[in-house]
Amino acid sequence: MSTEALLRVGADVGGAATSRRLSIDDALTQHAGEFGRWQLRHFVLVTAAWALEALHTMVIIFADREPAMWCPAGEGRCGNQCAGAAAGWEWVQGSASSTVAEWGLVCGERYKVGLAQAIFFAGGMVGAGVFGHLSDSFLGRKGALLVACILNAVFGLLTALSPNYWVYVALRLITGFSTGSVGLCSFVLANEPIGPSRRGMASMFTFYFFSGGIAILAGIAALFQSSWRLLYVVTSLPSLVYVLTVLSFVSESPRWYLVRRRADDALRVLRDIATANGRRIPDGVTLKLDDEGDDKDFEDPSTAASSTGSIIDVFRSRTTRVRLVLSVLINLFCSVVYYGLSLNVVNLKTNLYISVVVNSLAEMPAYLLTALLLDRFGRKPLGIGTMLLSGVFCTIGSLIPGDDGTMRLVRMACGVVGIFGMAATYNLLFIYSAELFPTVVRNAALGCTSQAAQMGAILAPLVVVLGERVPFAVFGVSGIIGGLLVFYLPETMNKPLYDTMAGLEEGEKTLLK
Repeated sequence: MSTEALLRVGADVGGAATSRRLSIDDALTQHAGEFGRWQLRHFVLVTAAWALEALHTMVIIFADREPAMWCPAGEGRCGNQCAGAAAGWEWVQGSASSTVAEWGLVCGERYKVGLAQAIFFAGGMVGAGVFGHLSDSFLGRKGALLVACILNAVFGLLTALSPNYWVYVALRLITGFSTGSVGLCSFVLANEPIGPSRRGMASMFTFYFFSGGIAILAGIAALFQSSWRLLYVVTSLPSLVYVLTVLSFVSESPRWYLVRRRADDALRVLRDIATANGRRIPDGVTLKLDDEGDDKDFEDPSTAASSTGSIIDVFRSRTTRVRLVLSVLINLFCSVVYYGLSLNVVNLKTNLYISVVVNSLAEMPAYLLTALLLDRFGRKPLGIGTMLLSGVFCTIGSLIPGDDGTMRLVRMACGVVGIFGMAATYNLLFIYSAELFPTVVRNAALGCTSQAAQMGAILAPLVVVLGERVPFAVFGVSGIIGGLLVFYLPETMNKPLYDTMAGLEEGEKTLLK
């Protein structure tokens, strides 16, 4: 063998001795840091998008409200209220105060209010699936969030110009298409750069931004009670501001880079994380997917096919197929209760703005409690407990007789406990569902669970119109059934966040040995 060949072999042996191939979880744990300054900044910037979703979703509570009417001629001198102005009635805050007042959506036309709300959530159901696939494929997590926010801003502003009810409904459908994916894309992008032991705790703080957005919305709506069109303008502009001022400071997920065979970009992000956290990744470290051995050379990103998956791949595997079906059903029941209790404020006969703020604030202790208990008891016990808590108290609320002030107050208290429990579940399901599926199909699977949640949101307004006690009975049954279904999901606490389907299958087999 020539001297040159011997030197080459020696160099190869020396390089092999110093090089290390790590998964992203291992790189974060051993070198970059699981949750440091970089992850905190990234998490806050990305998760702020949840507040935008709250603005676009819950604005219907105020824009589609039914304002009070009065008779200028004096009490008893006007005709049937359903006839409106023709019978002498006028809206207290003017006809521009809500869509109901402007287009006369009362009495026989009242169903159109629920229809508009249901169609919005129907758009969200479709959009969650579409954007879930796009964010797993060429668009990426950040790209999908960018597109969704732009669409929200554009169509939210166009909604304010609606000349009639049907144009309004069409624009709400399109807005729902993009809004339904904002939380999904934001959640995955915010949590994928976080290390395994800190991911659960961080994820539980996501919904603070959503509840905070609802509280802010109530304040904004109180200032613009006289114009529902202006309310849509004010709640749509923040999405545009977010795109122009915040997203440019957000990095793409290193996990998405890696499954797309862009290992250099993934490693670059991890080195940025390490630098910001005051740490360092050694020069010899390279990245691998979890189904690759340590001795396998990583393919050239320019020649290797990217690792992508679709919802079809989820159904091909029995493990992920069962998980997906259960997650879909659980998210459906959870959403019926959560959105139902949120929209049910119209049946409480109290100040609408104060009631919405109280409901949003009631959710926040639930997030703190689950964040504190998540890594102590695990995802599964908390999911079971919070859903059953909500279901039991909603059932109690449905059994309370009478419509006097005291009974309504007791029923409202049951509803507060119900939304406390279901808000905790709703938040928990995001981190739980994300951990059940590998990176290559995570957003596609979460898109399906989000679609199920949107279906629950479609059904919620239809349940609310049934009165005061019947909705509580439906919410109670939904919560109890959902809690029982969680029993059949596996625990994911302290398990790795798998990258590929093969890695998940192999990992689950290892755990069963």
